Amino acid sequence: MSAPATPEDRSGVHMGQSVDGTVAPADERQPGDWQISRAVLPTLLASVVGLLPFTVYSTFLVPIAEAVGEGDAAVGALRGLGGVGAVLVGIAAAPLIGRVAPGRVAAWGLVLLAAASLVGTVSWFPALVAFCLLVGVSNAVLYPALTTAAADRFGDAPAAARAATLVSATRTLAATLVAPLIALPALWWGWRGDLVAIAAVSVVLTPVLLRHGRERHLDDTPRLGYFAAFRGLAGVPGATALMLVSFGQAAAFQGYLAYLAAFYSDRFSLSPGVFTFVWTLSGGSFFLGNLFGGRWVNAGDADRRARRALHVSMALALVSLFGVYLAPALPVALLCTAVLSASHAVGVAAVTTLLVRRSGALRGTSLGVKASVMSLGLFLGAAAGGAGLALWGYPGAAAVFGLLTLVSVVAAAAVRRES
Repeated sequence: MSAPATPEDRSGVHMGQSVDGTVAPADERQPGDWQISRAVLPTLLASVVGLLPFTVYSTFLVPIAEAVGEGDAAVGALRGLGGVGAVLVGIAAAPLIGRVAPGRVAAWGLVLLAAASLVGTVSWFPALVAFCLLVGVSNAVLYPALTTAAADRFGDAPAAARAATLVSATRTLAATLVAPLIALPALWWGWRGDLVAIAAVSVVLTPVLLRHGRERHLDDTPRLGYFAAFRGLAGVPGATALMLVSFGQAAAFQGYLAYLAAFYSDRFSLSPGVFTFVWTLSGGSFFLGNLFGGRWVNAGDADRRARRALHVSMALALVSLFGVYLAPALPVALLCTAVLSASHAVGVAAVTTLLVRRSGALRGTSLGVKASVMSLGLFLGAAAGGAGLALWGYPGAAAVFGLLTLVSVVAAAAVRRES
């Protein structure tokens, strides 16, 4: 039996269903970001930890390759295995996130992440293959489960969608800032020490997530069977269109990011050191867009606001994409880079909000499928962009990413008000 809600839980919180499953008065206001963050703090911490293994892998690619006696290109390409594992396992595991308390699913994802981190310390090429596959598989279940657990903390209340968007905002901020936090301790214990530390933190967080996700907060909803969950997802209003938006976004934006450093180097002669400021600008813009965009779409009529934000942000992303590639001067390119990142961030927040609000008991399944669709888009977008770049240079890459963004624009236009 869950403990009664504290006065702090009930004070000023328009939750519809409170953390302990009781119904809160309808006239109470929605909690602020700080209150929501405190309620879902374990999921926010775990979302940061999930990023760390591949951050270590990318940051220390050269010494890792030297340790296993292979080339940088061969070792770097192994990250693609994580994407393959994420797509396959993410789709297969999506219905389970709705049947099992998502906090428990996330806890087991952390256990797998800890095991992967320890495997990654072995200086053996097959061990790196296993590391990349296991990290991809763990993230495939970890992030949808964390997002669902955060949303479920507030039941069917409007704050549920805001909690879900805060998980993605935290992950974005961590992706922007975490590299120095990884590099500094490695000066003392090396990259293997980083991986061991990640494994230790994952193990410590596991029981916290188990306690956090012990109760289901949507107990009055039926638990659908495995295949029934997929059939039910097809009936969620706008789900197919929203998945297409996510696919197009991931393919266009992540593909564009894969070649951004080369573009700025070739077009504006920026050195790698100077380009880090461009990367920070892009990451910071994405974080702010996700944070404030998520806050705006979850105020008032969230369905109407989210649809409007989706339509505007995807159109703006298309325009700013070509603005980057056609910019006559560096300041214009930088402005368009910031706008492009913020636009995609608002789109991500809008998609997450609509899926959480419309999916009900299927929110775990919908978020799991969304994560897998985005993983698929990421790798297809990078490959297609590379082909366009090889055939027609940066105009070819821009055309490819423009077509992929257009998929999101058209799909966003197909999202209608929930009937």
